[in-house]
This record gives sequence, structure tokens and C-alpha cells, in this order.
Amino acid sequence: MVANRGEIAIRVFRACTELGIRTVAVYSEQDTGQMHRQKADEAYLIGRGLSPVAAYLHIPDIIKVAKENNVDAIHPGYGFLSERADFAQACADARVRFIGPSPEVVRKMGDKVEARALAIKAGVPVVPGTDAPISSLKEAEEFAKTYSFPIIFKAAYGGGGRGMRVVRDYEELEENYQRAYSEALAAFGNGSLFVEKFIEKPRHIEVQILGDKYGNVIHLYERDCSIQRRHQKVVEIAPAAQLDPHLRDRLTSDSVNLAKQVGYENAGTVEFLVDKHGKHYFIEVNSRLQVEHTVTEEITDVDLVHAQLRVCEGRSLPELGLEQDKIQINGCAIQCRVTTEDPSRGFQPDTGRIEVFRSGEGMGIRLDSASAFQGAIISPHYDSLLVKVIASGKDLPTAATKMHRALTEFRVRGVKVGTSPLTAAPFYRDLRLSQPTVVKHIQILQREGSSLKDC
Repeated sequence: MVANRGEIAIRVFRACTELGIRTVAVYSEQDTGQMHRQKADEAYLIGRGLSPVAAYLHIPDIIKVAKENNVDAIHPGYGFLSERADFAQACADARVRFIGPSPEVVRKMGDKVEARALAIKAGVPVVPGTDAPISSLKEAEEFAKTYSFPIIFKAAYGGGGRGMRVVRDYEELEENYQRAYSEALAAFGNGSLFVEKFIEKPRHIEVQILGDKYGNVIHLYERDCSIQRRHQKVVEIAPAAQLDPHLRDRLTSDSVNLAKQVGYENAGTVEFLVDKHGKHYFIEVNSRLQVEHTVTEEITDVDLVHAQLRVCEGRSLPELGLEQDKIQINGCAIQCRVTTEDPSRGFQPDTGRIEVFRSGEGMGIRLDSASAFQGAIISPHYDSLLVKVIASGKDLPTAATKMHRALTEFRVRGVKVGTSPLTAAPFYRDLRLSQPTVVKHIQILQREGSSLKDC
């Protein structure tokens, strides 16, 4: 069973089908016509009478469906319940395997403060921040006095850019504290926040890890996720371009060491900020599959969902042929997220029926989607992601050329599509885009031999 919806549910169903595993979908009342329901062997309604999001957060209904239909394992996807320790524990209590880390590891990694303490214990550098969630605005004021502005509020029990607010002076402090708390409470059911020193214009690098039940942990190299909008990733590149080999070694080594210390099992991501001096800082562990796992798959030829399922079955990484010296980088991959957002309204989510849909395709292009087809109804209740476009090639310019060609082929009518201005690291200048073809100016990366610092 996949306790999720949309493209990630379909991604997991496809992997299961390839491995000969029967699949079960769950859906809210508002999702009766959604594609993920049709891609599974069986589908069951959850959250009757609840709001669309609440339906996918209703653990009792999900567990009930699993038990009534002899479900062996539940994949949480990303978002919703994917980083909820209580959901992982509910699966264990129902004797249904949770495709992810143990409930205790999910709890530790989901609590950013505890994850930070574990990183320090493992010798991994961290950004200066509070040792525990703050309980009042006064604590934030004291932190700002000690470390000076800018600072950033972060949700203690979730990610994805929600519950994050940068504060640059005392006048902004109270308003951003309240907004961050409200966002975290709405998104994760817990408004707890912690405070960090804000690193100006960092490069955002994350390392994909994979562990098994026997203490084996490997990395599958890194992704560069520096191009972001409102603290949410928009474009992801693997491997990170122009990354110093010694820095890569430190990032991957720190990731594996931290995972081994906590007994990490299954797929996960260790995220870092890299400042202008090349110094890296641990920020969090996402104890789940990432939206951008696709680019890692393209450069390593490792199917991460297959690996998740096999590890959950009890297979060891060596048994699966997943040993560190066998994991090699092959070429480059870029992912762009086509979203249903209206540039004329500050890139607010747009909704309605897709009247025309034509995608970019061809050699070197992978599309992961669930609602990207003519006649699809785009709901206001969920994330605005329409389709993930992944381009791969022998190097960055080749992948960028394929991406640019694919994006210019897209035609979508009925809903607005586009991206907001992209707030990036100094390695990228801001790209101000309002074309229906998401990152049209990805052509910047096409220049042979160009450094991202030059873009």
C-alpha cells in the first residue's frame, strides 16, 4: 500500500509491479477520479467526511484498510505521514511493515533539534542554533542578541519549506515568529520551532543514503538543490557541478557516519548548506524518499524504490549488489518541476481543468506525473506540482540542452503553469521566469565548460 497520492504513489506502484508485488491505493473523497487510484490493483476510500489533506493524515483509516485487506507493507511516499514516527509505530503495532526507518529513527530524525545533537555527536559541523524548540518569542530575541541577524525560524517536526521564516531585524521578529508557528502547525500538526543563524546565499547540497537491517550504509553521491523559491526546491542537479572533490568526500563521509550512528535503515537524505568559503553545515535528515530522487537514479542506475522494497523485505545491500565501490557517477541529470502556478498573481497556485496538454519527450527525458493529461482536474487542496521533468546526458551542458528542448515543447492550457523568481546561491544569478515553459533559461547551463559561478 502507498499511504499517499499523486505521482509518488504511481512511482511506487510501478516499482511494485516490476517486482511482481500487488498494489493498494488509498484516496480521499475528492480524489475519486485521480490517476493514482487507477494505477493500483486495489483502491480504498479513506477519511470519509474529512477535508482532503486530513484524509491522508488519518492514521486509523489507513491502518484499518491495511489490516482488512491483508497489506504486508506501507510506503509513505513523501509529505503527509512520511516523517511521522507515530505512523511508523502504528504500522509496527498493526504488524504491517513500514517502508522506511524504524519508528525511533524517524522520531529522532524528524525532531530537528535531536537530529542536530546527533550530528554534533557524530562530529558533523552544524549551523549555530537552539538546542531545543523555543517556547516563546523572548527566546528568539535572546538568540538574535547572541548571534545577530539574520536568523531563521524552522519547523521542528517537518520540512519542505513550510514553517520557515528568515528574520533580518527586530521589527520583523514577532510577525515572522507567528507566521512560522502557524505554518508549522497547519502543515505538521505541531507548531514547535527552533532558531538558527541564517547562512547568507549558501549552496544547498544533499547526499542520498541507503541503509539495510544489518548496519550497512552507502551513499549515492549528492544533488545540488540551490535553486529554490520560498525555501522550496525548484531545480535539482546531480551530481553538483564544480564541487570540490575533497568537499564531496567530506559531505558523503559525514552522511554515512551519521546514518551509521543512528542505525539508519532504508532510503534517506542528509542535507547540508555550503557557504562561500566551501565550509559545510548539516541542516537536517529527511527520513524518506525525496521528490528529487529521480536525478540520483539517473546518474547511478540504481532504482531507489526497488531498493527500498527489497531492504524492507530483509535483503542486505551487498546481496542487492549495492556496495560503495560499485556505485559510480554516470553523466549528469537535471530535474525541473512544472507547477500549476499563475505568474500574474505572484505565482499563486492555479486550479481548474486541463484543456490541452502536450509534454516534452524524447531521448534523455523522463516524466514523472499523475495529473498531467488532458481533462485532468487540478485541485486547490494539494501541492501545485504537475509534472517532474528529468533530463539526463553525458555532462551538464548536454543535460541542460535536452531540458531546454523538452520544456519548450510543453503546451498546457486551462491552468497557468510557470515558476516564480528563483532565489539561488551565488553560484547562480536569480533567474526571473514567467514563461509557461518552466525554467526556459536553463539554457544558461548549456554553455560548454561554463561554471555555475558564471551563470
